[in-house]
This record gives sequence, C-alpha cells and structure tokens, in this order.
Amino acid sequence: MIAELNLKRVAALLTITCAAILVHGYHPYIEDAEIYVPGIKQILHPELYPYNQAFFTSHAKLTLFPNLIAASVRLLHLPLDWVLLLWHFATVFALLAACWRVAALLFDDPKAPWGAVAMIAGLLTIPVAGTALYILDQYINPRSISTVAILFGFLSFAEKKYLHAALWVVFTGLIHPLMVLFGGAFLACYFIKDRKVEMKADVVLLSLPFSFFPRVTDAYQEILNSHSYFLVTRWEWYEWLGALAPLLLLWWFSNMAKKQALRMLTVVCRALIMFQILFLIMGLAVCIPALAAFSRIQPMRSLHLLYVFLFIIYGGLIAQSILKQHIWRWMALFIPVSIGMWAAQVQLFTATEHLELPGRTSRNQWVQAFQWIREHTPADAYFALNPDHMELPGEDQHGFRAVTERSMLADRIKDSGAVSMFPALASMWHQQVQAQADWSHFTPEDFRRLKSTYGITWLVWESPPPSGLQCPYTNAAVRVCRIEN
Repeated sequence: MIAELNLKRVAALLTITCAAILVHGYHPYIEDAEIYVPGIKQILHPELYPYNQAFFTSHAKLTLFPNLIAASVRLLHLPLDWVLLLWHFATVFALLAACWRVAALLFDDPKAPWGAVAMIAGLLTIPVAGTALYILDQYINPRSISTVAILFGFLSFAEKKYLHAALWVVFTGLIHPLMVLFGGAFLACYFIKDRKVEMKADVVLLSLPFSFFPRVTDAYQEILNSHSYFLVTRWEWYEWLGALAPLLLLWWFSNMAKKQALRMLTVVCRALIMFQILFLIMGLAVCIPALAAFSRIQPMRSLHLLYVFLFIIYGGLIAQSILKQHIWRWMALFIPVSIGMWAAQVQLFTATEHLELPGRTSRNQWVQAFQWIREHTPADAYFALNPDHMELPGEDQHGFRAVTERSMLADRIKDSGAVSMFPALASMWHQQVQAQADWSHFTPEDFRRLKSTYGITWLVWESPPPSGLQCPYTNAAVRVCRIEN
C-alpha cells in the first residue's frame, strides 16, 4: 500500500511548491504558450485571430487543454491571467505530490520521498538532454498536466487499480496525444518487467499507424533541418551523454535496489531501461530519410518521463543514504542547486521579470509594445514582424499572438514547431516566411507588397523604422507602425 498524504505533508508540499516557483520563475506567455494560449483566448472570444488560425488551432483541435482552461475562466469568473497562474501553481503542487507518492512506493525509508520531492523541485527547469524540454515549464501547458496524469496513472497501475489507471491514461490522451504514447509504453514496460513477460520491441514498432505519416515534402524537410531535437543523429556529444548516462545510472540503481531488497524500485529501474532503449531505437530509425515522416513522434522526448523518474529515484537514494536526518546536509545540497537554477533562469530571461505575475507592469519593452497593440488596435488587425523575433535580444521568447490577441504572418521560430507536427501547413508556412526574407532591409514598398498579398495592416519593427511609416507607438526596442496604402 502506498503511503498517503496527510494534512501536514500537504502543507509541506504547498510550501515547497511556492519555493519552486520562486526559484524557477513564472512566464505565462513564452515559448509554447504561443501555440496554446491563443486557442484558449479564441474559445473565450471567437472574434479574435481572423487570420492564420491554423498555426495554433491544429494543436487545439487535438487536445482538450484550451477547453479546460477556458471552462475554468468561466467557472471561476477570474481573468485568464489569474487562471493560468492558478493552474500553474496547482500543476507544480500535483507534480510534487505525485513524486512524493511514487518515491513512497519505491522506498521503505520515510525520508526518501522528501529527497525525491526536493530533487524534482530544485531541478524543474533542467534541460532534458537534446529534447528542448524541461522537467516542467515556467508556465502551464498540456505537457505539464499530462506528466502529472502519467505519474498518477502509474501509481494506480502499481496498486492494481486498473480502472483508475485506464482513466488516467484516457485523460492523458485527451490533454496531450503524444505524451500518452510515452506513458502507455512505460506502463507496458513496467507490466512486462513486473510479470517477467517476454516481448519483442519490433511488435511495438510494427503496430504504429504508418498511414498517418505523409510523404516528406521539401518545405517539411526544411522544418526538420531547423529542429535538431527531432533527429538524434544531429545531437551534440553532451546531448548524447544526457541520453545514455541515465541508462547506466538506472542499471546501477537497479543493482543497488536488488541488494537492498527494494523490489518495486528494481522493477521500475529495469522497466525504464527497457522503455528508453525502445525509444532510442525508434529515435535512430526516424533519422533514416525514408522514415523521416515518423520524426513527428519525437521518440527521444521519451527522455522527459525518464528524467522525472530518474530524479525521483536519485533524490530518494541520496536522502536515505547520505542526507538522512542531518538538516545541514539537506541545506548544503539543495540551497546551491536552487541558487544555480535561479541564476540560470534569470540569465535566460535577462530583459524580463523573473515572476511575470498578473497585474504587474512588464519591464520587457517587446511585451510593452505587445500590450499596447492589444489595447489600441482593432481585433481584426493583421501584423507582420521579424520572422525571427522570438530569438532577438530582449524579446525573451514571448509569443506575439499570446500577448497581443492579434493575428500575424507566420514566423520562423514557433510556427515552424506547429508545422513539424502538421506537415499540411508546410507550404503556407514556407510561402509566408519567404515573403518576409531579408526583413532587416525592408522598405515601405516591401510592406505594401505584404499588404497587397496577405492583407497586412500593421507591423512591429525594431527601431528605427524605414522612413515614411506612421508609428503611433514607440519605445527603445521596437515601434508599432500602420501600413498605409
């Protein structure tokens, strides 16, 4: 029987949740929020985003995540900014609670669950090898919720509550259709190792729906070339180390667990090894040009789930073997870890507050311009801006659509991620990005061309803009300009 969370433990987890968010920061509209938040806002306000909806609705149609968040806004009668913060806090808490219970299942020592929780809380934003993922992002998204669901599904499965486990798997699939593949595969590996069932990996590979993956076009190949994390053969050596070293650690941990008669820990370690070897084979297979379309599965992102379990196990082992009852040892380990992770996040978002809380005025000048756009331009305004704007100094990966609630031409950074999952968008994406090529040398005539071709009415330009443009908003970083006839 897995140990349960009592009131005292819940209070401790709530405190650690607050500390974790303070360490890792909160940024509700960065990175993948540019894909998911517009879907939420369009449900709440259907008049938004009349142009280029496909770059976020393609994801939204495959998940109930935007519907869940939008329903929460309507139920709580709170602004979306506050609901996103509440969901992020609840997800961090739920992840830590799930990690505590998993560690309580794997270890007999009562200190081990707290070592696991402290380790996960301290490393929430550690990069996962070459996958372009964190353990948990600095904002709420489908992967955050599905990670929690997979852990609780595993707990139910381990307790032989198979109906509950099935419901968690279904919920995971409704929130994140790709994550359910990893969660289901891990449960299968756990079942095999727990029951000592023989099974060939090629059966799993042959069961994949090959017809789901279309031919790789030149435009889609351009997307693959720009997303190195899709193809493991393009990873750097240290990223390969991040993929292979966990397998050696898990093998070591399994031997330690066997000597200590920790059967469940032994089984889980061996299941994780089997799980990752399977997806490593798949990751190598999709690098073959004939199988490139299968890269949409992103098999190496299985490392995300592996890392969650790895740090649960690592934290539990350290707590029972080294930290024990010595408070100073806990502080000597986790205070430097937390300071290091905090410093890394501050360095990552140099032009932005560490905590972008609701109602707080942003010091990021790109965000200030985006907020002006939301408040002073019509809902049907259609924008063009540097297709690489999310990677420009000072922009700090903030999503234009997510903040402004306005439509824009396809960009080269985040919209290419949507295309990587939905190749049918590749041609439209390629045409729009090419239309913005050599952006830094654009003249008013180029902007009128965009208006004639795509109906663009506004633009965001890094200061100073070309002459002849009317720019009702300006700051030290950017200007917001109207495109005249």
